[in-house]
Amino acid sequence: MLLDELAAVSETVAATSARGGKIAALADALRLASPEEAAIAVAFLSGELRQRQIGVGWASLRDVPAPAAAPALTVAGVDAAFAAIGALAGPGSQTARRAALAELFARATGREQAFLRALLSGGVRQGALEGVMADAAAKAAGVPPADLRRALMLHGDLGAVAATAMAGGAEALRAIGLQVGRAVRPMLASPAADVGAAMEKLGSAAVEWKLDGMRIQVHRAGGDAAIFTRTLDDVTARMPEIVASVLALPVSSAVLDGEALALRDDGRPHPFQVSAGRGVPLSARFFDVLHLDGADVLDEPGAARAEVLAGVVPDGLRVPRRVVDDAPGAAAVLDDALAMGHEGVIVKSLEAPYAAGRRGAGWLKVKPVHTLDLVVLAVEWGHGRRRGWLSNLHLGARHDSEPGRFVMLGKTFKGLTDKMLAWQTERLLELATERGEWVVTVRPELVVEIAFDGIQTSTRYPGGVALRFARVVRHRPDKRAEEADTLASVLAVRGD
Repeated sequence: MLLDELAAVSETVAATSARGGKIAALADALRLASPEEAAIAVAFLSGELRQRQIGVGWASLRDVPAPAAAPALTVAGVDAAFAAIGALAGPGSQTARRAALAELFARATGREQAFLRALLSGGVRQGALEGVMADAAAKAAGVPPADLRRALMLHGDLGAVAATAMAGGAEALRAIGLQVGRAVRPMLASPAADVGAAMEKLGSAAVEWKLDGMRIQVHRAGGDAAIFTRTLDDVTARMPEIVASVLALPVSSAVLDGEALALRDDGRPHPFQVSAGRGVPLSARFFDVLHLDGADVLDEPGAARAEVLAGVVPDGLRVPRRVVDDAPGAAAVLDDALAMGHEGVIVKSLEAPYAAGRRGAGWLKVKPVHTLDLVVLAVEWGHGRRRGWLSNLHLGARHDSEPGRFVMLGKTFKGLTDKMLAWQTERLLELATERGEWVVTVRPELVVEIAFDGIQTSTRYPGGVALRFARVVRHRPDKRAEEADTLASVLAVRGD
């Protein structure tokens, strides 16, 4: 399959607004591919590289050779070229990478160059998100979409699943099951306003502490164990203490879902950055089981899985959990979790199966939401689908003793809708004092309401702290910069 055919499809999909039209165009393209090519085509049309990162950034794409006159590149050849570029390492690798990239672009037509540039820079803006691409793959292979989605949840790689469907149809898809040693996409929780709302929705439920750690999925097979992150990256070598604790369990095979975090002697968690930075040993706390000793249990109800987990994982390695019937009972668990320094709670249905890869209604997360009024000090131009908009905001709090001075606390581009992006681009260009290639410095006048999950120590910013998971709630043009929160009020939220 020629890359030019894929680039043409990408243009068609980008120009098509209806979801059904996108699916039909993508399915037509996948039918042109062999099963081997289908995996690559799915990745490229989803705006992804199968290698994820190959060390090519914006600077590498500024100067490329003149385009070729006629298409000659194949999708398989481009994928192989990306793999070769990504494998370059050591002295001279930067030069070799630039040369290899130039050679690839020299063989590409103008349309292919535009597609490659977008693919390498995250700028494929055609609306072919995973759900659309999954339905397109099912349509191309002539299989029920539900079968393909189920296989995707258990396999994790849409390209590989699409290739399986193209080669073997529905029967081959149904043969894809949970495999110990291959990461499964984690089940995710949806937000709830408070424990009352969560209990009203679920009725009698299990309420578990929401730990401030890193999501892990641990696979045990005999004397071997593997640890995966929520993005399915293998981090086994970085967590030997957790491997040891799992190998000590009285099981022959298991797939466990949980958190890795650094704990103090009193059981309270260290700040998230300590856990993430591996400054101290990590501990595992598990809250679910998907497989045990040869039997898959992910389709069992939540209560049954909890019983299975308790049978093999001791209390000290499990997330605290209590089954309650009403909001006051759930609130008591929330109070306990917060008192021990954790984020909040997850309210879980006793009946729901483990919905791998989905953010369903079976798990509802509840945690306090903090907001601050901060001032925009500068902003970065967006890239990918946000190209042409001012996106990443530099946020500052008022200095406590020097009027007109602000202390930067971090950056965020999260929470912004297209409408908000358009408005802030226009407004911040009016406030611009310096327009660089990537960063626009502005007069500190625009106030934004920012939600965040925590405040952590930081040597990067002059105030010594930074916001964790900051996101924009709304712009506050009705507020003056003089009304923004001070650094002292930020520190008060942390308890300093």
